[in-house]
Amino acid sequence: MELNNPVSSLYDFVMIEADIDWTLWRSFLAIVREGSLAGAARALRVSHPTIRRHLEALETRLKTPLFTRSPSGLEPTAVALDLRPVAEAMEASSRALLRRALSERDELAGVVRLTASDVVAVEVLPRLLAPLRSRHPRLSFEIHPSNRIEDILRGDADIALRMTRPRQKNLIAQHIAGVEIGLFATKSLVDSLPNVPATLAEAVASGWMIGYDRKTAIIEAMEPLGVEAKREDFHIRSDDDLAHLAAVRAGLGMGFIQAPLALRTPDLIRMLPELKLDMELWLAVHPQLIGVPRIAATMKALKPGLKRFSRIGVV
Repeated sequence: MELNNPVSSLYDFVMIEADIDWTLWRSFLAIVREGSLAGAARALRVSHPTIRRHLEALETRLKTPLFTRSPSGLEPTAVALDLRPVAEAMEASSRALLRRALSERDELAGVVRLTASDVVAVEVLPRLLAPLRSRHPRLSFEIHPSNRIEDILRGDADIALRMTRPRQKNLIAQHIAGVEIGLFATKSLVDSLPNVPATLAEAVASGWMIGYDRKTAIIEAMEPLGVEAKREDFHIRSDDDLAHLAAVRAGLGMGFIQAPLALRTPDLIRMLPELKLDMELWLAVHPQLIGVPRIAATMKALKPGLKRFSRIGVV
């Protein structure tokens, strides 16, 4: 192929000789800029024979010389000068392609499905996920309030936050922190009581306990303390943890809530400070998902926030 008209022939080259290795063009640009094979070799950190071989291969493919020797080094021919701007455009495109590829690699995208108890899903998770999504706006989150570990086993969720240790062998479970449960009430309610309960039994007998419609882990935890609370002992009953928390905050009675959440409500005071029920906070994920970047990044972001929450109620 003879380049009688270098400019138009350049486009012929792009169409006909598009399979020429980019490394040949990179060496070509280095020679143009450095003015010698040795200079180009230093700039690209390759050997002198490699640069020479690249130039010879390119001139063979184009069937025309690209440089002439002069006392000052290698001078680009008219063809080379016409080829240079398009070769530089190819160089810029190559760099842009690499930047885009690295950006796509580093940028997290896709949907992460999380499941947690009602309270954690509403009171804790959104605050933890907000900074992560600010850094990676192509991430999406689905939050499913639930206590069923089957959500992960069935593929309904990617990550589960649980207040008990998952026992299923085909899950990866990571212990995050202990969460203290205490008995709380608003200051105004406590001030209105004729007799402030001094024991858990007195609190139950006071008629101001907020509790559950069915037997729960907290009711079971009261039994070793010598208190067998019955359904009728609770004048406000709900098995919904969010309703339970809202009732305590509203001053409807005293109830067991997570101590870190109580710290967010200045009006709440702790009843029977020596009474402490401990629960464990766990993250669970299916082994097949642990290496997925968006899942791994979400778990990494959740851990420190959950630990802070367990200590001081702040995420």
